[in-house]
Amino acid sequence: MTTAVPRTRSHDDAPDTEAAFARLNSLDEGPEYQALRDELVAQWLPMSARLAVKYRNRGAEIEDLYQVAAMGLIKAVDRYEAARGAFEAYAIPTINGEIKRHFRDSLWAVHVPRRVQEFRNKVRIARSELQAGRPGEPSIAELAAQCGLDEDEVRAGMEAIESFRSLSLEAESGGAQGEGAGASLADSLGTTEPGFDHVIDREAVKPALRALPERESQILYMRFFQEMTQNQIAEELGLSQMHISRLITRACKRVRQQTLAEHLEAA
Repeated sequence: MTTAVPRTRSHDDAPDTEAAFARLNSLDEGPEYQALRDELVAQWLPMSARLAVKYRNRGAEIEDLYQVAAMGLIKAVDRYEAARGAFEAYAIPTINGEIKRHFRDSLWAVHVPRRVQEFRNKVRIARSELQAGRPGEPSIAELAAQCGLDEDEVRAGMEAIESFRSLSLEAESGGAQGEGAGASLADSLGTTEPGFDHVIDREAVKPALRALPERESQILYMRFFQEMTQNQIAEELGLSQMHISRLITRACKRVRQQTLAEHLEAA
């Protein structure tokens, strides 16, 4: 003898759709099936909205949660078989799973491997349990003992907690009144020094400069570091200004080609 599965409903306003689901399961794809399916989804939408609200204030927009919960509801309607028991008992885990998947896959500000996300969940629960019994932040060792991870895994989980949601650079830094209150995070960032690019360029050409013949290296030093004119260099070295100009052009070309070649090799 087959024992009937109880069809209890946990909410007073849960619709009685047992007969409608039995009928839906007997229909083939078509206009009648689609109309009944849409009607069932509409009747159960309040339940999916209730489930979505439970996840508010966790970093996701409530409208997005409503939509994700509705998608979970649609999946439940499409996959449910009347013989399984009450629809609500089948739909709730399906909808909750869809919402949790949304948090896991869509809301991390920094990509975190699945294994580290699991560390994060264990550490978050362990920290909450330890803090419930006493004030203060638990140590790494205490967290490791509480959640059954080693200390490196705990540290990875704690870093993942910080990766879950990032702040906009326009967000206020939260300083005390009169101490930077109202300033954005962007205001606290440093700026690039005006001479920084020159330092980078100078370091980049150093190997090529060292490889130059001594006379060409000396001429470039006099021209660009001592800021001497071509005529002054020519007079200093006893050469013509035209010859100095050719040497500078040749040396600069050689430095540029060697520096570019080294950059491409490094890339």
